[in-house]
Amino acid sequence: MRSVRTLPPLPLLRVLRILVPCLGCTRWAWKRCTHVGSDDSATWPLATPDEFERVPRVCSVILAVYESDLRNPQFQPPGENGVNPDRVVKRVTYEQTQGRAPPYLIYCDHDRREIVLAIRGLNLVKESDYQLLLDNRLGMQMFDGGYVHHGLLKSAVWLLSQESDTLRRLWIENGSNYDMIFSGHSLGSGVAALLTVIVVNHRDRLGGIPRKNIRCYAVAPARCMSLNLAVKYADVIYSIVLQDDFLPRTATPLEDIFKSLFWETFIREDRKLTDPRRLYSPGRMYHIVERKFCRCGRFPPEVRTAIPVEERFEHIVLSCNAGSDHEIIWIVREAEKALERMRESTAGAVTTAPKVQKLERLLTIEKEHKDALERAVNLNVPHAVTVTSPEDAPAQVDKAVSSVSQIHDASKTTSKSTGGRTNWDVVVKKLFKKDEAGELCLKIEANAPQ
Repeated sequence: MRSVRTLPPLPLLRVLRILVPCLGCTRWAWKRCTHVGSDDSATWPLATPDEFERVPRVCSVILAVYESDLRNPQFQPPGENGVNPDRVVKRVTYEQTQGRAPPYLIYCDHDRREIVLAIRGLNLVKESDYQLLLDNRLGMQMFDGGYVHHGLLKSAVWLLSQESDTLRRLWIENGSNYDMIFSGHSLGSGVAALLTVIVVNHRDRLGGIPRKNIRCYAVAPARCMSLNLAVKYADVIYSIVLQDDFLPRTATPLEDIFKSLFWETFIREDRKLTDPRRLYSPGRMYHIVERKFCRCGRFPPEVRTAIPVEERFEHIVLSCNAGSDHEIIWIVREAEKALERMRESTAGAVTTAPKVQKLERLLTIEKEHKDALERAVNLNVPHAVTVTSPEDAPAQVDKAVSSVSQIHDASKTTSKSTGGRTNWDVVVKKLFKKDEAGELCLKIEANAPQ
């Protein structure tokens, strides 16, 4: 005799239909409401004063781009980090860029032997900035064996084609031993990061500058490159994030922002890691933390640093400070406080010579980069490669990736310079094509999904 399967009472089914979604929403709300910015870097080690010393100064140069009059600044911090107007080599406005890039300036600091290209962030009243930020789709643009933000790459190429001669001249005129620093805030951080990737792979175009002399500081960074590129260039690109800043945690393209806010909680970490089109904040991360969970007020800021592969600022923080933590003026102030605090703490606990400490930290930084590259490979991050030496990076990538982007291949073509000028014509022709109106537009790789 067949056994008859009894069904639950009808009221119980109704209760379950209501209870299961409620439990799911409760789980989502609990994770969202209890997640604070400091959780993203809870396991990271503290940064040292030597590696963070340049950050407040670079942020001050970026802040100078926002000034209407450098002789009478409104926002510049007092003291050693202030910008000397006489050392501003060039300043470019919206009228001169015509919407192809945010405003920027070139600053030559002879005291610290630095050439700084600083790019301003998003201007809320400029339509061209929004067009630049929104000029991207998921998987739209491949570059250097990974995916990048299409609009920001286009802006970086245009900017470099305009200023490569100036940068090369400054590098050679100052004895070819200055550091070349590319920096930007918000929207400008993505342009600076992708510009750095181009320069690192084509150092001969800027007078043969060594890789160790190139640095990028992406302040309040936009997500602009895939995970394999973010880890690969962590030895030259540094991202600075203040506590709850929303932009490093916001998905690009921006049409996915609601998915990022509501559905990211339910996506498994392994699925995120294996998506080659997913964009991340670039390079090594420096997280300035000044607030803690269920505690009122600000605490003395501390700086944590790492090259994370998993949990790389994946969740938007529901915080009233998410917007203010993105402002460059607050980042400058908190970075200065954090650096001063680091110096005070290390001054009272010196057990080894400063030169020995600096050398040990440099070796640790190199090991952290190597470990991050190996972890990316072990986690099957698409296109991730293990690089044993920073100078060998381009060659090893060419061997590991069978289909390198058209942009990368084209820009690796060596072209002779004439009359002491850097010739970017070959690169620009390969990167751009003319539309029906005769305007230059960036080529999209054939093997990138449309």
